Amino acid sequence: MDPAGSNRRNERCAKIEIARKYGLVAMRTASSGRFPQTSLRLSLALVLAFTAAGCMQSSDSQGRSGAGSPTPTAVYKAEINAWRAGRDADLRNPDGWLTLAGLFWLRPGANTAGSATGNDLVFPEGAPAKIGTFTLTGGMVRFEAEPSAEITQAGKRAGTVILDPIASDGAALETGSFRFHAIERAGQIGIRLRDHESSALAAFTGMENFPVQPAWRVKARFETFDKPLSIKVPNIVGTAFDELVYGKLVFDFDGKPYQLEPLYKPEEGFFVIFADETNGHETYGGGRFLATEPPAPDGTVILDFNKSYNPPCVFNNYATCPLPPSGNRMAVRIEAGEKMYRAGPAGEH
Repeated sequence: MDPAGSNRRNERCAKIEIARKYGLVAMRTASSGRFPQTSLRLSLALVLAFTAAGCMQSSDSQGRSGAGSPTPTAVYKAEINAWRAGRDADLRNPDGWLTLAGLFWLRPGANTAGSATGNDLVFPEGAPAKIGTFTLTGGMVRFEAEPSAEITQAGKRAGTVILDPIASDGAALETGSFRFHAIERAGQIGIRLRDHESSALAAFTGMENFPVQPAWRVKARFETFDKPLSIKVPNIVGTAFDELVYGKLVFDFDGKPYQLEPLYKPEEGFFVIFADETNGHETYGGGRFLATEPPAPDGTVILDFNKSYNPPCVFNNYATCPLPPSGNRMAVRIEAGEKMYRAGPAGEH
């Protein structure tokens, strides 16, 4: 058999296996919002496409895997590529990070808003000259729409609306291609603005990644602390928030020991904000993110740095990204995962 043809067939089989896996995961979790619907459509499309290409598993008379069976490396690369496709779809989503168009911190009392320069909050060109007034009182925001502006909420004309900064998604207001709601960050209350027709979204060409490196899929050991530690997690705007850390992830790479302090409870899986020696060069200077599954029964956790990704501050200046805690700065070059996005409008931070 032609080796090149066999390799291509193995890759097709691997993609089918991963697409089926991701499709099932998407169907199980789509209702909870943990998996984007775009990923489900992508997965089913991959299954149909590669099945049509004629990929079939076969075995010989002794039950061993035949030429059509994917190699472990091919399966792994297909998994990473499927993950990256889902990440790309999330970024292109109308409510993804590429649509952020403004972040305006409120002062106590009345704050006028609109695209006219005389407003306290000056929205981008294309928004109504006068949108309305945000009044901040005791951590809550009251919005009074300008009568001449076309402001809607859930498809209905808006007048006076109370915006909860803690749970505001359902209270989002819209005008034209713009959508805005209140947020709270480290005690500050602000208005987050999105533009579903943003230039950043239109110009997005995809992420650049390091080549897939199976060696950067490492097995860590989660060591639980006697009691949770409270740490300060800084963010890009110069403030910090308190988080509880329940233990540390310990692993070896290339004969050297490393450890990371992950956020979230063990039963929920971990969220890691980390820095390495590629930051400021190939990757974003403010570090990268990595999510994991909960620990296995034996306490092990897979850290797949091929799935490390950029914080939203890479794409625009309107996010309040957390930075790596002091315990998560590693003296090693992690040449895996997403590189710095240089084609978008990310500013210098």
